Amino acid sequence: MGQDFGGRIGRDWRDSEPWWPPEPAPPAGAPNVVLVVLDDVGYAQLGSYGSDIETPVLDSLAANGVRLSNFHTTSLCSPTRACLLTGRNHHRSGMGRVADLAVGYPGYWGKPPRENGYLSEILRGAGYATYAIGKWHLSPEDETNMAASRATWPLARGFDRWYGFHGGETHQFAPALYQDNHSLRSPESMRDDYHLTDDLADRAIEFLSDLRAVDADKPFFLYFATGACHSPHQPPPRWREHYRGRFDLGWDAWREQIFERQLAAGLLPSSTALSERPGWVPAWDSLDEGDKKVAARFMECFAGFLSHTDEQIGRVLDFLRELGDRDNTIVVVVSDNGASAEGGATGSINDVRMLNLDPASNDEMHERIDEIGGPLTHNNYPWGWTMAGNTPFRRWKREVHEGGIADPCIISWPGSAFDTGGIRLQFTHAVDVLPTLAELAGLELPAEIEGIDQSAIDGVSFAYLLGKDGASAPERHETQYAEMFGSRAIYHKGWKAVTFHPVGPLYDDQDPNAPFDEDVWELYHVREDLSETADLAAQHPDLLTELVELWWHEARRNQVLPLDNRVLWALVHPKPDHRRPRELFRYFPGGAQVPESVAVNVRNRSHALIVDVAVTDRGACDGVLLALGSALGGWSLHILDGKIRYVHNLYGKERHTIESPDSLAPGEHRIEFVFTKDDGLGGVGVLRCDGREVARDTIPRFTPSGFNGVGVGVTCGYEWGPAVGTGYAAPFPFTGTIRRASVETRGPVVRDPLAELEAILAEQ
Repeated sequence: MGQDFGGRIGRDWRDSEPWWPPEPAPPAGAPNVVLVVLDDVGYAQLGSYGSDIETPVLDSLAANGVRLSNFHTTSLCSPTRACLLTGRNHHRSGMGRVADLAVGYPGYWGKPPRENGYLSEILRGAGYATYAIGKWHLSPEDETNMAASRATWPLARGFDRWYGFHGGETHQFAPALYQDNHSLRSPESMRDDYHLTDDLADRAIEFLSDLRAVDADKPFFLYFATGACHSPHQPPPRWREHYRGRFDLGWDAWREQIFERQLAAGLLPSSTALSERPGWVPAWDSLDEGDKKVAARFMECFAGFLSHTDEQIGRVLDFLRELGDRDNTIVVVVSDNGASAEGGATGSINDVRMLNLDPASNDEMHERIDEIGGPLTHNNYPWGWTMAGNTPFRRWKREVHEGGIADPCIISWPGSAFDTGGIRLQFTHAVDVLPTLAELAGLELPAEIEGIDQSAIDGVSFAYLLGKDGASAPERHETQYAEMFGSRAIYHKGWKAVTFHPVGPLYDDQDPNAPFDEDVWELYHVREDLSETADLAAQHPDLLTELVELWWHEARRNQVLPLDNRVLWALVHPKPDHRRPRELFRYFPGGAQVPESVAVNVRNRSHALIVDVAVTDRGACDGVLLALGSALGGWSLHILDGKIRYVHNLYGKERHTIESPDSLAPGEHRIEFVFTKDDGLGGVGVLRCDGREVARDTIPRFTPSGFNGVGVGVTCGYEWGPAVGTGYAAPFPFTGTIRRASVETRGPVVRDPLAELEAILAEQ
């Protein structure tokens, strides 16, 4: 049984003594723990870090807790989450980049090993209830479907319950949700008043209610990871309107105001200077009036998204007060990386269009300005707001200058002796959160978890900073490397060496294919120059050399090598698919949605959708037969008003519809849609019923590289939503009977769709 029996076993019960193995028991008075992980929220975007975006709940936590003003992450979401939950550096957990971009090296497999135990495993082993709510993003993309192993899912890594989503992002009005170990259908409540962050707060309250209904004293760990403020920036309607006109001053003036507030609050060393606006970010005053309106609208939606999230976090904290648990609950709030520049120079109304090399023009964004923030756009603001959101720092998410890795961190515990309202300037890092929480809870870190010897923790507890004398305490986390997509940095005792390596020709004149040895290292005394404005490399060449050598030492120790900046390459060259190659894929009515990454690949290749149906009454059997995606991109084969209809939605930009002229007669039918690819970007689509052609048309541009970016794949008998086509509303379930549904691939896979797309566009 794995444990010695502590009683006595005789011939029968008369001469035997029963015994039960002891249940894990936390220390007396052990605090509850709530770890709130915000997404893509920059250093300067919370009110308590200088912003005028309304975040009263988080600001109250800061006023009654401690702010770490020199807290660092990895510059990307999955890696930072791995650091937070394991206390180990991200490459040591196989998370050198996001889980979706795993490559075949130990530091990049996308699967944290068992010897790197999660905080949830530690706390559950100590007698805590453990709940995960929201974004996970710690499972490789090919393991986020119903046929996959659940070995990397939350319940396999120490959580008792989970409600949330896989991947980096999801639609806020129609999310692709999971509960525990299974996929969920879109909630029936997913109507005009549904919003994911509301739903996540509801579920957190539900889980805690269920606990306290049974056990009034058991401590809990709530991991609350919002989708906010990752794109799409989709707040509820009332919050979309709340900030109208508030950002018309532009990013340059807004940034200067934030910086003044940061200095006045003591968040930065007094010697800190505001970094210059980089040349690739246009001055606000250089924009024409139409572009200013669109840019301001993007930021209004982001701000509303963040304020709404703050409101929902407040609901959870209010419930803790109602339970009587708030005073003995440690709340830690962090963001996973700096503000995101993935919206590009002018902003984006659908991020997947970048992947398809077809970003929206300024004119299109002007025409669709009223849609921004709503269910029909996957909006992300222009990088002028990114720069401002990271004030006073340089660069942003995915890069290892401070704009990518310096983030807010607030820790509050009303029942403690924390220095309320305190600000700490000492260096801290995401790996420090786990040992800090363990120390505050009075727990020893286990040498093994479920029989597996545990590796050494990289983090250093910052509990010593939180008391009244913490501001003057000597810094304990003295050395920390950073690396993301080939950009590198090393912090050591107040100094930082850093070098930038581009991932593509986006905004810098550097060559992404240049050898890494040609990268130029910079040197900053960040204890005084936190914003990295005075490069001291020429004045201290020997120190720079020492720090670069220290980086290489840390890189070898932490599985960072080999350096690799190929983002697009990883997208089109995923890890090997060990499934048997096939040309026929069957799908089943009402089943779970099949993520695009493991569904049949029909992207700009010849294929056929074949569905056998039974129709009872003429014109009465409507609904979806097969579909992929949503209003943000995809395709749908359905019957509408009795007529067979196929819609190809080109990433929300335009739709091509092919429809039969006549309604289906009652009886059994075989319905087919056949797409034959041409030599360019599109091809011809043909609808057939019982072998007879009923409609055809040219689809000039069939989606080449990705249908949508919000985690919605193939569905049979219904759509996920919002609807791929027009004239109906998802889920639009089929009211007849689907006998059999399949997809046949009839042409070669486009092995490198981006290369082919670039070649065709060059010819045109």
